[in-house]
Amino acid sequence: MDDPDCDPIALDRTYARFGMVNRLVSGWRGVYRDLIRPLAREALTSPTGASSLSILDIGFGGGDVPIALARWARSDGLELVITAIDPDARAFAFATNRPAPPNVSFRREGSSELVARGERFDVVLSNHVLHHLDATALDQVLGDSAALARRLAVHNDIQRSRAAYVGYQVGITPIARGSFLRTDGLRSIRRSYTARELARVLPSGWRVERHAPFRVLALLDAVGMESASTGDGHDRR
Repeated sequence: MDDPDCDPIALDRTYARFGMVNRLVSGWRGVYRDLIRPLAREALTSPTGASSLSILDIGFGGGDVPIALARWARSDGLELVITAIDPDARAFAFATNRPAPPNVSFRREGSSELVARGERFDVVLSNHVLHHLDATALDQVLGDSAALARRLAVHNDIQRSRAAYVGYQVGITPIARGSFLRTDGLRSIRRSYTARELARVLPSGWRVERHAPFRVLALLDAVGMESASTGDGHDRR
C-alpha cells in the first residue's frame, strides 16, 4: 500500500475492508467507551457551553474509524466533530467518495500543517500509523499531537508478537483475496512495536497501555502536560 504504483483496484478493496478488520482486531469500541465517551459527556455538560468534543484523526486510511466513532457517539446521544487528515491522495479520494456523517470531514494534509495554523482539538488519535514511521517522522507526529491536543492524544497500534502474526495470518485469509490485507497486514505486524519498545521511544509525558489483545496505545494526558508546563516552566516534551 505504501507503493505509489500499487494496483489501484486492490488498494480500494483494501480500504473498503479496513472497517471489517478494525472491528475485529483494533479495539476502537473499547477505546471509545473508556477514553472518548467520558470526555464527550463532559463536553455535553460543560459550563463553557461546549456541547461537542472535537477530534482529529491522523492518517485516516479508508476513513472507517472516524465514521465509527461518530456513529457510536450519536447512538449515545453525544456529539463528536471529527476532522480526519491524510496526505495520501488515494486515501483522500476513497474516503471522500464514501457515505459519512455530516460531523466527519476528510482533509488531504499532514499534522504539521495544522500545527502551523494553530489549530487545536480536544482529542488527537490515530490507528495503525506509528509502525509506519521512522524515528524522525515518529517524533514529528508525537510532537504535533502534543501541540494539537487540548485533552488527550491516543495512538492505537498493533503490539508485535508471534501469536498476533500467526492469528492474523490465519484469520485474514477469508477476506483478503484481491486486496493487500494479507501482505501488508503481516508486514505491519513485523514492523510494529512491543509495549516495552514503544515506551522507550515515547517522549516524556507519554505512557503506554495495553487496551485489547495484541494492541498497544500511546497516550498523552494533554491537560496534565500543560498544567505541568505552566507550573514549572519546562517544555512539554
